[in-house]
Amino acid sequence: MTDLTSQITTPAQPNLGNPGEVYDRLFFSQTLSNIGNYAKRVTNALAALFGPRGGKYLNAPYGAFQDTTTQTVAAINTATALKFNTTDFSNGIVVDSTTKLRVSQSGIYNLQFSVQTQNTDTQLHDVYIWLRQDASGAGTDIPGSTGLISVPSSHGGVDGHSIVGWNYFITLNANDFVEIWWATNSTQVTIPYYAAGTSPTRPATASAVATLSFVSNLSV
Repeated sequence: MTDLTSQITTPAQPNLGNPGEVYDRLFFSQTLSNIGNYAKRVTNALAALFGPRGGKYLNAPYGAFQDTTTQTVAAINTATALKFNTTDFSNGIVVDSTTKLRVSQSGIYNLQFSVQTQNTDTQLHDVYIWLRQDASGAGTDIPGSTGLISVPSSHGGVDGHSIVGWNYFITLNANDFVEIWWATNSTQVTIPYYAAGTSPTRPATASAVATLSFVSNLSV
């Protein structure tokens, strides 16, 4: 069976040598053979890369992150950055200062995230979630990125719960970061972490989850 991974290796350029002053049939034949073999290796590499399973040879930036703490706001209507304390996958994207998803390569990225929300009040309350990006400093709000949700009220002694998520395409330059910010009109609304439970047996629930995936290079 052919090892397709070897077909993706960049083929070495053929050594064609230097022709003599007089036509040499053997030299001419060997030169054509070297060129032909080189073209064949290039064709095989391209066929493997652009074939139906060519994507398995590609290595694009990605990151997957979550948080295992309950997140709160210091005061109502106060902008607060979502935190991530756990890295599940990372290739060219890291968490910087617990809130910044920073990329090492410029491009268009797909940001997807979800958050758990909990409301202990007997009235429903609102939560705003939006994005900021920059290369340094506090970041700049991304126009049109705000989402608004209402978290159900506590009822019958049971807290109100909801899970929400969105995804966005974002243009980032090398070393840029993107952050997810939120605010609420009640300190009784939190983004909670839930430990593993029983009845039924179930795994823990992260308070916030985010993935950032490379989509395309920037248009020239």
